[in-house]
Amino acid sequence: MSQTIELDKFKIPLGGQEVELQQIDHAAGGMSLLRIRIREAKRFTIFDVDPVTAKQWGETMVSWANAQSAVE
Repeated sequence: MSQTIELDKFKIPLGGQEVELQQIDHAAGGMSLLRIRIREAKRFTIFDVDPVTAKQWGETMVSWANAQSAVE
């Protein structure tokens, strides 16, 4: 059994996809994972991401967003 902690939930304005971010803690121990759930109509895409990958992904997204803000 695992414990799920809701971190954030939002809707993408241009595509209408619903994104949920959750922390998954397994009862047996081990590292926590970041679950990314993307819902597009009736279809779900789910990623369970380790902390190192989440950090890289997040830093890349922030860097990209900052670069877009500089262009405007």
